[in-house]
Amino acid sequence: MQVVPYKDSTQSKKSQVSEMFNGISGQYDQMNRLITFGVDLKWRKRLIQKVASTHPQRVLDVATGTGDLALAIAKETEAQVIGLDISPGMLAVGDKKIQTAHLERRVEMILGDSESIAFDDHSFDAVTVAFGVRNF
Repeated sequence: MQVVPYKDSTQSKKSQVSEMFNGISGQYDQMNRLITFGVDLKWRKRLIQKVASTHPQRVLDVATGTGDLALAIAKETEAQVIGLDISPGMLAVGDKKIQTAHLERRVEMILGDSESIAFDDHSFDAVTVAFGVRNF
């Protein structure tokens, strides 16, 4: 399947992006390592240290993808972590990781749009957007 977002289509841009990420969800983690030459691991570690230093109780990870950052934050803090993403395929990969790590009580993956987040203001102590910025 080839999806080229933003080309002429009857689908909205968001649905095209969601479909594209659904299609690559199984290979996304490996692709991310290649695209960043492995530097993503260092970036993530630095971000986790910054978040952990604030001792958050609740964290929202926007555009969580397969949940690597959300899981790492949960492992390094006592926080409840919500990973939000537009792609059900990416969230499904993340859900498997959560189960493998036995963190179902602390990490929740939610299907949602980063442009219309359905949480009240001041609901989280920290909000992260790692690779979503690249993809927005």
